[in-house]
Amino acid sequence: MSLVRRLLGKKSAARVMPVARVLFVCMGNICRSPTAEGVFRRLVEQAGFKELVFIDSAGTHDGQVGSPPDRRAQLAAAARGYDLSGQQAREVRAEDFEYFDFVLAMDSNNFAALAQKCPPALRGKIAMFMDFSERFADKDVPDPYFGGLDGFEQVLDRVEDAARGLLQHLFDERYLPPAGTAGQRNRR
Repeated sequence: MSLVRRLLGKKSAARVMPVARVLFVCMGNICRSPTAEGVFRRLVEQAGFKELVFIDSAGTHDGQVGSPPDRRAQLAAAARGYDLSGQQAREVRAEDFEYFDFVLAMDSNNFAALAQKCPPALRGKIAMFMDFSERFADKDVPDPYFGGLDGFEQVLDRVEDAARGLLQHLFDERYLPPAGTAGQRNRR
């Protein structure tokens, strides 16, 4: 079975293939990257492009594989209407660099770790997630793991802003059709 069919399920892969595939990456895949996945997933769904964008998250380290998102991340996200409960941490795999169009690091340390794991020909897919931010100059999403709930709120502020910028980028680069034409394909 192909990677696409395994990731999307046989029925979904046969129905509509995604035109953009986005992977959010932090260290353990329990705080920042699952938050980005949940926020971006809702934005894409609200825009009417759920079938056209495949969204996932992963970690550069394997210490949390199989764990749900941090309870504090889930609580902060739920307070803003995002559901992270169905996610499970996983480590970045070699095939992710082939499959995903965008491999977005939450901070410079994870960017460096991704660059080391990625085949040289595919390194152009790796970027900082905060490069899509309009409001925040700092390119790192700070790790809230060792802090209090306010750190998770700060993560959400940054992630929401960058997620809106990323969605606009998908429109601008014609991964997605113009607003109001959900379900139509218009890729490059």
